[in-house]
Amino acid sequence: MAGIRLPLEDADVSHATRQVAAVDLISDDDRSVAADSWSIKSEYGSTLDDDQRHADATEALSVAAYRAPSEYSSDKEEPDAETVSSLLGFQSYWDATYADELANFREHGHAGEVWFGADVMEIVASWTKNLCIGISQSHLPNHVDNANNLSAGEPEKELSNWSVLDVGTGNGLLLQEFAKQGFSDLTGTDYSEGAIDLARSLADRAEFTNIKFSVDDILDTKLDKKFKLVIDKGTLDAIGLHPDGPLKRSMYWDSISSLVASGGLLVITSCNSTKDELIQEVEAFNHRSGASPESDTAVDQAFQYVDHVQSYPTFTFGGSAGSRVATVAFLRN
Repeated sequence: MAGIRLPLEDADVSHATRQVAAVDLISDDDRSVAADSWSIKSEYGSTLDDDQRHADATEALSVAAYRAPSEYSSDKEEPDAETVSSLLGFQSYWDATYADELANFREHGHAGEVWFGADVMEIVASWTKNLCIGISQSHLPNHVDNANNLSAGEPEKELSNWSVLDVGTGNGLLLQEFAKQGFSDLTGTDYSEGAIDLARSLADRAEFTNIKFSVDDILDTKLDKKFKLVIDKGTLDAIGLHPDGPLKRSMYWDSISSLVASGGLLVITSCNSTKDELIQEVEAFNHRSGASPESDTAVDQAFQYVDHVQSYPTFTFGGSAGSRVATVAFLRN
């Protein structure tokens, strides 16, 4: 059919028909996945009601199904509606999401939704700070849920040596929490330009002048710097929801390993993987990258498990209630 060129009026009708067909193919479950991705409320506020969320989900699904094909850049390989694993695996969904949130910010001043909720964001920042201070003091604690486990020192001086990269930063609010904890060298990247525009606007409003943002795709990163601390809150989850999720997760590990400095930390927060599943995924990457599966020597492994957050509140994601969040830290050897 590629050789047939429709007259303009026929092409318009055909396009409209395909768009209607796309909406018909979208199941209520698919709409729920998209709408529920907005369902985590926070103190930052949102003006979008449930009807609007479902409408946005339907529109994003149809766009994902019928966009013109392009060369791969992890962002625009959308299959038709019958093979969509989840909207959250496509850049088109996040571009639409952050376009809406940026407009909402400019009109109402709202920061938008917080992925996993504000409480989890605060836990990740404070827990990671304690872990970094512990490592700076030359010990790897088994668990660092309590700051009292750490010896007295100068936290600001300890943290000044930690360059931080947040991959898939979204609205950048997680980096603001890290700034509040005393980190000063902060960078956020996202493949959505709308997300970066929103993150910069929010950081400027809150006067966090030390946070830098840039557009970058973690699966095809152009960054040439290594960071002492790399954080990921939900990005690996979203990558895994693409129909080519297993392949893209493999690409993720190849890329992320190049960004974490030797002796640095990778901290992943996930709602789709348990602590044990993340450790297994790291062990698989270690094996694939050349470490012997029989080796017990940490230096033979790309990443070594360090610690994890012990408990989290429950929340709603993808239409399921009661999921647990996992935050796991790995040391780069």
